[in-house]
Amino acid sequence: MEFKSEKHAQALKNWDKNRGAGVLLHVSSLPSKFGIGDLGPAGYDLADKLVDAGQAIWQILPLNPTNAGAGESPYFSSSAFAGNPLLVDLVALQQEGLLDASDLDFPNDLLAEDIEFARVRPLKLAALRKAAKNLVAKGLPKDFTEFTNTQAYWLDDYARFNELERMYPEQSWCDWPEALRDRHANAMAEVDAQQADAILETKVFQYFFFRQWEALKAYCNEKGLLVFGDMPIYVSYDSSDVWANPDIFKLDDSKRPTMVSGVPPDYFSETDQLWNNPVYNWPALQKTNYDWWVKRMGALFERFDIVRIDHFRGLVQFWEVPAGSENAINGSWQDVPTREFFDVLKAAYPEFPVVAEDLGIITPDVVEIKDDYALPGMLVLHFAFGDDTEDNPYKPHNHGELALVYLGTHDNDTTEGWIAEADHDMRRRLGYYLEGGESNISTDSMMNMAMSSKANLAILTAQDLLKLPTRARINNPATPWDNWSWRLTQAEYDAIPWEWLKSATEASGRSR
Repeated sequence: MEFKSEKHAQALKNWDKNRGAGVLLHVSSLPSKFGIGDLGPAGYDLADKLVDAGQAIWQILPLNPTNAGAGESPYFSSSAFAGNPLLVDLVALQQEGLLDASDLDFPNDLLAEDIEFARVRPLKLAALRKAAKNLVAKGLPKDFTEFTNTQAYWLDDYARFNELERMYPEQSWCDWPEALRDRHANAMAEVDAQQADAILETKVFQYFFFRQWEALKAYCNEKGLLVFGDMPIYVSYDSSDVWANPDIFKLDDSKRPTMVSGVPPDYFSETDQLWNNPVYNWPALQKTNYDWWVKRMGALFERFDIVRIDHFRGLVQFWEVPAGSENAINGSWQDVPTREFFDVLKAAYPEFPVVAEDLGIITPDVVEIKDDYALPGMLVLHFAFGDDTEDNPYKPHNHGELALVYLGTHDNDTTEGWIAEADHDMRRRLGYYLEGGESNISTDSMMNMAMSSKANLAILTAQDLLKLPTRARINNPATPWDNWSWRLTQAEYDAIPWEWLKSATEASGRSR
């Protein structure tokens, strides 16, 4: 891993073994006049405030492109490698002479507390198209060529796929003409020639995104702040990843999924969750020495200091469901060649700064792998008080040091909302851990509980720092729609209690 500064090197050294704290706030949730948080000044200001408050980590969610068909979820993206162009800072493009001031004149009635994707997407893409045309007209810079050459292993296929989706808007890629579906060489050459301008435009969008993201991350790192990113375990079927690599997924001869992903009943759903991503063909991956995964992890380690592997248990055993099922109940557990797989990844990336999202139904084999590879897991206090089981790993007295403790994650309700819904028994159990008992149940007392945990890292959400109600929940895994749109108003952002966070961080021995 490349270190940009001595502070960065020191911050990353023993990042999981030293006590520290951080804040979870996704880029899209930052305040912005353009209807969606972006890679502009708010991110830099947040980095300053986190450092001043003694925080070690800024945690974010996946940065991949989102789309309306998947409910704008960054976990169902058209690419596991690409960045979301909606997060590009338009002000920076104007300062470079690629846009006029009038191009930044967005409607004044865009909601400040929500992302109106249906309005924001055409507005931002129109501005990005103009900026891209102006960049091409000026002459593509040397670092653009360097970027496209370095990222060609995914960028070329993504740019083609993006354009083909525009050409066949009503069809999934498995229904494209066979030559395009199966990526015949002459068909790909024809697409490259006939759609050259559109393909170039997509590459310029990615150039804008990654140039801005690398600048923001470098700013964080120079201050000793680590950026903690997220990796969805699965990829969307309608993605360049599956189209370009069909052999490593369970597909039939027509390139349609035979088996798809999901989970049986757990905390997030009393019935089940049917995700419908194609599942991996692990024997086929073995034959390639896990090449696609090695490249994927390498891209993530370039872009983040620490990577959370979402649904980690799926890399030990995964729940597969026959394609076309109405739910995930009739699925079955399938094995993964886990040790061989992780040995290959560790050989490629010895430092391997990974957090295992080990929530839900976790069996001993998952714990064994996590422990053998010394991967910190996650502890969620919202899960600690639902029963009287003494060995519940989320109960504060069972916390270990090699872990990250949360009140809740992006998949949970805000703590204010969670408290409002807590039943009598849950409040009684929680009261046992609080000075003053049930009368002291509050978001503040829960945040103090997290900060005083034995877990080496404590991560609080911006929503909980502001004590926001359920309306500020960013995702509900039990429902596919009406998620991912929450963001901070400027007034809310300005009201984040940084001094309280600094004092709580210092008092709990977590200040960096």
